[in-house]
Amino acid sequence: MAKGIKRITRKLLKSKIASAVMGYLIYLYTKLVGLTTIWQKEGLKDFYQVWDKEKSIIIIIWHGRATMIPYFWNKKHPLNALVSMHNDGLLMARLLRHYGLGIIGGSSTSNASQAAVGLMNKLKKEDETIAIIPDGPIGPSMSMNMSPLYFAQKSGKPIIGVTYSTKRAKIFHKSWDEMMFPFPFNQGVLRFTKPHYIEPNLSKEELEAKRKEIEQEMRDLSISADKELGREPILPGTRVKKIKQDRTKPCL
Repeated sequence: MAKGIKRITRKLLKSKIASAVMGYLIYLYTKLVGLTTIWQKEGLKDFYQVWDKEKSIIIIIWHGRATMIPYFWNKKHPLNALVSMHNDGLLMARLLRHYGLGIIGGSSTSNASQAAVGLMNKLKKEDETIAIIPDGPIGPSMSMNMSPLYFAQKSGKPIIGVTYSTKRAKIFHKSWDEMMFPFPFNQGVLRFTKPHYIEPNLSKEELEAKRKEIEQEMRDLSISADKELGREPILPGTRVKKIKQDRTKPCL
């Protein structure tokens, strides 16, 4: 039964019309969740103060907790998200466009060079913020890759992580990212890391130490938010997403 549902879902995602409808329905659902949830927003004011000062920043979000983040964007400054153009990525791209976000196509497994150039241009030349999922596209979950640090090092812009939890949600434990899908009429916690500036002349060892520092702060914020709401905390994963070795198509 479950395999049959998955096959149907994959077929629907390949249809442009079905994907467009699903993207809009998810957008409406996230708006409903956002509006009907009592949110405890910790660090939101400071986050936007840094954004106002710097004009553009680098936002990082865990793959499993990305769904609700666009809801909190105030649209004062442009925001661009790195999204792959594979089936799941296209669905996310449609959701983000409904919120008004710019989309840069690519991932670490496909179109990486072109995407990197696009992201850097947004940061440095256009003073526009970028959002990156640093444990994507294949995991393990809550394990940060090095890409945000490279962008921060080259641009001089700070990295700020954002995460959330809700009291009631469906957790997809069989998925590599253990995605959190919140329910409406809820209680939620939204949290931000401090701004992390990456000096241009750091050694590989110093960069790795900084990567671990940011990663741990993001993990701690996510886990503490879960515990505060009485949830069993979602811990960093060890699994990776299986992808087909087809390099003609980008992967999420």
